[in-house]
Amino acid sequence: MNQIPPFRRQRSYLSQFTTGQFHLKNPWISAFFSFSYPGFGHIMLHRYMVGYILILWETFINEKAQVNLGILYTLTGEFEKAKDVLDDRWLILYLAMYMFGIWDSYRTTIDINKQYILADREDAPMLLMKMGTWDANFLDKRKPVTAVIWSALFPGLGHLYLHHVITGFFIFVYAVAITYLGHIPHAIHLSMVGDFSKAKHVIDMQWALYFPSIYFFIIYDSYASSVEHNKLCEKEMSKYLRQKYQNKNFIFPL
Repeated sequence: MNQIPPFRRQRSYLSQFTTGQFHLKNPWISAFFSFSYPGFGHIMLHRYMVGYILILWETFINEKAQVNLGILYTLTGEFEKAKDVLDDRWLILYLAMYMFGIWDSYRTTIDINKQYILADREDAPMLLMKMGTWDANFLDKRKPVTAVIWSALFPGLGHLYLHHVITGFFIFVYAVAITYLGHIPHAIHLSMVGDFSKAKHVIDMQWALYFPSIYFFIIYDSYASSVEHNKLCEKEMSKYLRQKYQNKNFIFPL
């Protein structure tokens, strides 16, 4: 016979490979990161599958429509070049998904905030540890500065530190692909030896323009996730101590 659980909502979910949680977020921040790069706003909300789909779609459609080059030429005042390089057939398909990512991340953030408030009022239970044959995950406090440092060294490493294994691996592989296709390491090397003209010739701006959005989002998200994981750890410990530390009917000797 199925029984109705005592709590209708969850505050967090632990698996072997990641920690998902609800917490209060500013919907404008989610919308901003979706504006800077479709899919990032959804990753912030722990809606990973939607986020990965939007990121891969952005990569495919942006390359076909040459949106990054159009933006580059527009910012440098070369409007005729921007008009020539943009592919109208793909650009029309690009706009719908781009606007959807911004709208959906904003809307979902508001809904998740409501669900979190209700779950917090219910004092919903939280799982402390999850162990399996592949990995073990547990709630623990981690240093936000350490997450930021690893993310700054290379995107994805900060998320691996926070035990967001799937997202960290995805971002790591994605960032490697972007830097390789954009010839970014080669351009950095040429810039460091003072050969700036050759560096400008080597770098592929259609791919290189992806990297700033990826880099700054990953740093922000690793920091914010670390802070919220620490809060979740404190909430779990607080709930445990309230329930188990001492029976309310205990009679003091004095």
